[in-house]
Amino acid sequence: MASSEVEGFTLLGLSIAIVLIRTLIRLRQVGIRNLAADDYFMLGALVPYIAETALAHDVVARYNGLTNSGLTDAERAALSPDSEEYAWRVGGSKVQVAGWCVYVSVIWFVKASLCTFYSRLTESVNGYRNRIISGYVLIGASYLALILSLLLSCQPFHHFWQIHPNPGNLCQPAISKVYVLLTVILNVLTDVYLILIPIPMLWSARLPTIKKLSLCVVFSGAIFVMTAGLLRGVLILKDPINGPKQGSSWAVRESFVAVATSNLPMIWGWLQTRLKPFLGSLLSSQSGKRREGPSAGSIMLANTNDNTGRGRCTTLVSVNRDADGSTHALRTDGQGMDYDGEHASGGGIKKEVAISVSSTLAQSTHSDSGKGASRKYNHNF
Repeated sequence: MASSEVEGFTLLGLSIAIVLIRTLIRLRQVGIRNLAADDYFMLGALVPYIAETALAHDVVARYNGLTNSGLTDAERAALSPDSEEYAWRVGGSKVQVAGWCVYVSVIWFVKASLCTFYSRLTESVNGYRNRIISGYVLIGASYLALILSLLLSCQPFHHFWQIHPNPGNLCQPAISKVYVLLTVILNVLTDVYLILIPIPMLWSARLPTIKKLSLCVVFSGAIFVMTAGLLRGVLILKDPINGPKQGSSWAVRESFVAVATSNLPMIWGWLQTRLKPFLGSLLSSQSGKRREGPSAGSIMLANTNDNTGRGRCTTLVSVNRDADGSTHALRTDGQGMDYDGEHASGGGIKKEVAISVSSTLAQSTHSDSGKGASRKYNHNF
């Protein structure tokens, strides 16, 4: 087995492990009945990812990386339909069509998961609903445009694997400019849009600059996906002969980067726990002096004041789950707050959430025998 094939299956194994860790964390937090759409999108992305890795292996192991591209007209005319090379080129071209479809499906399933996650992340934050809806529309429309372009750009369809006469660039799936350019453009456009959803909120967080930067890096993993996608496109267009083979390897790498970076926000709390002994306070959302605010592993995102002494803050906090398994949520409409259920008692089980959003009272003081008592509510996401 070639080194590129070993790499592909290794990256697939790591991706499956990452998604499983994320899923287990979510199951511990909310239970199987309360898994959200982003959890299912991420699990669903593994299906085309497995198919993509298998096809990338197939195009090299069975068809020697050959397709109906990279031939002169004279070479096409001289190639016998009964030859082994002819069969390799036909089979390799068919795999390329399928490979592009599953590659796009992996990347766009991950985008859909991220957008749905941001919908939960900003659920109680004013001004984000329209951005999320626009994200859904952009992701859905771009995915449909790509799939239709991949399948309909060459007519009749069997010209995708025609050898002679030359079917033209549109019917050479390994190097089709429509495939490459449209995929790269829409990939970058959607990734930039998704990055711009959480970053402004994170940058306004009441955190030291170094921690803001680290969180922005966590939520900007799409930059690495864009880089891998651009590199793949350049390789294919620059070298029509060897580029498609390298492009298949880079498609698998890009899929791994997409899965790994998009799951990072969800497993960030889990990573904090394991890396804190090595990286210390850099990973802590609490500065050295104890103060009222989110507990360890939670992150303050924003703060507003209404001149009434009742400050409101948007916080990444933890889930309170009672011993009987019931959970409680706090929601705000921007004017006031409604608390769903009783506050978790001391006997409740507190589960840390890697990333969640709530609106809490920055300070709510209640008189108790002449002594002030501060109470903090948490939002279950």
